[in-house]
Amino acid sequence: MGRSEKAERDAAFTAFVEQSTPSLLRTAWLLTGDHEAAHDLVQAALVRTYVAWPRVRPETALAYARRILVNERTDRWRRHGAELAVATPPDSPSAPVSGTEDRDLVVRLLATLPEQQRRVVVLRYYTDLSEQATADALNISVGSVKSAASRGLATLRAELARTEGGVR
Repeated sequence: MGRSEKAERDAAFTAFVEQSTPSLLRTAWLLTGDHEAAHDLVQAALVRTYVAWPRVRPETALAYARRILVNERTDRWRRHGAELAVATPPDSPSAPVSGTEDRDLVVRLLATLPEQQRRVVVLRYYTDLSEQATADALNISVGSVKSAASRGLATLRAELARTEGGVR
C-alpha cells in the first residue's frame, strides 16, 4: 500500500469515526448502561473496524461497526457476567435529551432484560434498525428478532407498570 492510498484510507476512516461515533456511543450506552464501558466498547469496535477497513464497503460501514460493537459487548458480558446498569448517557448533540430520571429509568428497565432481548430492543427500537438489519447485526433469524422484541417489550411494560405502581 502506497502512502497516498494509506492517507486516503485514513482520511476515509477518520470521517467515518467522526460521523458514526455519536450513534455508536448511544448504542453502546444502552447496551451497557455505563458511560465509561460504552466509550471502551466503542473504542474497541472502532479499532477492529479500522483493521478491517480495506474490506469494509462505505455504505455498510456503520452496520459493520455496530455488529462488531454488539459482538464485543456479548464477549465482555460472557467473560464478566451480567452487571447492573445505572448511569447517565454520554453527551451527544444529535440525541434528544430527556430528564435524568427518565434516562435512569430506561437504563434500569433495560437491565432487567436478558442479554439477547436487551440487544434486540436496543438495536430495533433505539437505533431504529429494521427487523432484518437487527437480525443481520446479531446473526440471528428475523423470527428470533420478532420473538425477542415481543418478549422484551412485554417485560419492559410489566416492569414499568410495577415501577410506576410502586417505588420509583
